[in-house]
Amino acid sequence: MSTPAALDFERPIYDLERKIQELIAFQEAKGVDLSETIEQLRAEQRRVAKSVYANLVPWQEVQVARHRDRPSTMDFIGMMFTDFLELHGDRLFGDDGAVVCGFARLDGRRLMVIGHRKGKSARESVACNWGLAHPEGYRKAMHKARLAERLRLPIVMFIDTAGAYPGVGAEERGIAQSIAENIADLSTLRVPIVCVILGEGASGGALGIGVGDRILMLQHAYFSVITPEGCAAILFRSSDKKEEAAAALHLTSRDMLELGIADEVVPEADLAAHYQPRQAAKCLKEALIRHLDQLLAMPTDELLAKRYEKYRRLGKFLSPEPDGQGAGPPATATASHHGS
Repeated sequence: MSTPAALDFERPIYDLERKIQELIAFQEAKGVDLSETIEQLRAEQRRVAKSVYANLVPWQEVQVARHRDRPSTMDFIGMMFTDFLELHGDRLFGDDGAVVCGFARLDGRRLMVIGHRKGKSARESVACNWGLAHPEGYRKAMHKARLAERLRLPIVMFIDTAGAYPGVGAEERGIAQSIAENIADLSTLRVPIVCVILGEGASGGALGIGVGDRILMLQHAYFSVITPEGCAAILFRSSDKKEEAAAALHLTSRDMLELGIADEVVPEADLAAHYQPRQAAKCLKEALIRHLDQLLAMPTDELLAKRYEKYRRLGKFLSPEPDGQGAGPPATATASHHGS
C-alpha cells in the first residue's frame, strides 16, 4: 500500500503505516520473518482507522474528499472499466478538459461514462481547470448522454467538482443555462442513469451531471449547494468560519442518506480511498453493477416515472394547514416542496 500525504487527524494511521513499511524493508534486507508482527500492526492500523474515520466532523470529511491523492474519475475508469474510448467536443464551441466522456464496458455491460476530470499533476490540473467545467463541458456531457440514449446504453456519471467555472467567459457563454438545460434533459432521458459522487459534489457544477435514477456516494464524499468556504464568505463574511459552515450545510454522505438524497453510501474499504484506491474501486464496482442491473430490468416508462417521483420527493417537509394553530399531529399535516 502506498503512503499518501497525511492529514493532521490521519497522523496515527500514517505513523503505523511507516512502521509497517520499515519492518517490511528490514524483513527483506535481513531475511527474517516478521510477518506476525506486521500483521499485528496492520490489525492495529485498521482499528485506529475505523475509529478515526467514524468520528470525522463535517469539515474533516471535506478535507478527505479533497485529498490530493484521492482517486478521481480517470482513476476509477482505469480500475473499473475496460475498452474505454473517449469522445470529445460539444459540437458548438470546444472540448472542455474538465469533463470526460466515453464508451466503456463494466464486466461486459456496454455503457457511457461521463465525469469531472481534475487532473493529478500541476500541468494536468491546469489543462482540466481543476475540474471546474465551462458551458461547453456541460454541453459535451449532454451531447454524449443523448448519444447513449440513441444507442440504448445506460449512463454512469462521476461527480467530483467544487463547482462550475465562475469566470466571465463562462458567464458569457451561458454557464447557468447549460446546467439548467442538462438538469431538464437528463430528467427525461430514456436510459438508466447512475450518478456517483466520488469526492466533491458542490453547487450547480455537480448538478449539471447529477440527475439520475440512483445517487451513490463514496463514504467520504460530500454533496452541497456550495463549498464550505463559499458559504462562510457569504453568510459569515469570513472564510475562517468554514468549519462552522460545513456543519451547517449537512453535506456528508451520512446526511445525504438520512435526507433521502443519496440512495446508497459506498464504503471505502478499511481505510479511505486515498490509502486503498483499488479496494474502494472494488466496492464501487459491485454497487454499480447491482444498481445498473436493477435499472436495466425496468420498463422504460416505469424507469422515468420513478425518476420523476424521486426528484419530486426531494425537499419535502411537513407544514400545518393554513388555518391550523401549530403543527398538529401528522394526520393534519400537508406535504409541501421547497420551490414548488
